[in-house]
Amino acid sequence: MSTRTFAFVAGLLYLGAGILGFIPGITVPPPAGAPPLVVEESYGYILGLFPVNLLHNFVHIGIGMWGLLAYSSAAMARIFAVSIALIYGLLAILGLLPQSHTLFGFVPLFGHDVWLHAGTAIIAGYLGFLAPPEVTIVRRTNTRTNNVKVYEERPRL
Repeated sequence: MSTRTFAFVAGLLYLGAGILGFIPGITVPPPAGAPPLVVEESYGYILGLFPVNLLHNFVHIGIGMWGLLAYSSAAMARIFAVSIALIYGLLAILGLLPQSHTLFGFVPLFGHDVWLHAGTAIIAGYLGFLAPPEVTIVRRTNTRTNNVKVYEERPRL
């Protein structure tokens, strides 16, 4: 998978998750004993698995739109992947800690969100830090001499 493809797919998935968080029936009410939140608007579980609330949905929509915009160039997609690796890695760790698993009462990060965030961080980390940069083949034609020059162009970060 290329970094641009990751940005596009992650963008679609997180945008979709953000929208799904607002649809009744897809988001079920939190079970008895679920951690309390300061922001309880739209608090529920997508498909009964992933805890979300209003702020969480807006963050998913923002990340999704960022991913779709980052798809436009290899350099932007790489920056997106590096940023997502760091952000979602931190969120996965925060979701494991009892003191911060609700981000201090504002955003639910516990349960299945932990492995979702960790998986996203691992894939983004590989593509952002370890995968070789994408190469774009550029072909330029000099109209006066009809000479064609072909070369590789690597994104600059």
